[in-house]
Amino acid sequence: MRVIGFEIPGEPQGKRRARFVRAGHFIKSYADPKTLNYETFIREMFCVAYPGFTPVGDQVEVEIKSFCGMPKNVSKKKRALMETGELRPAKRPEVDNIAKVILDALTGLAFKNDSQVVKLLVEKSYSGRPRTAVEVRW
Repeated sequence: MRVIGFEIPGEPQGKRRARFVRAGHFIKSYADPKTLNYETFIREMFCVAYPGFTPVGDQVEVEIKSFCGMPKNVSKKKRALMETGELRPAKRPEVDNIAKVILDALTGLAFKNDSQVVKLLVEKSYSGRPRTAVEVRW
């Protein structure tokens, strides 16, 4: 089994919903600019880690570990639980939205289509260094 992995620095973000605007009799939808910027950033991080990578054509497994920054005003007891992983962030962004933005960004770079993903593991934890670690296996 082959494995590639890279990190996305910064606070984890999820895919935001498309926005809708009424223009006369038509309803126009457009992607959220923050989502588009984050997807571009993910692509850049992948291309820095794997320049010239050819997308995989086989089935793939993806593991995503998101590390959210710790809140500043929590008790020492809670902070200790966060550091050991016993207390995890049950807050936004949701794990399904984290996965969606990353899979959409990697489509055409790491794999040809996100329908090739046959196994997906997404986790959220706290860390003093916010980031998202991504591994793709095939």
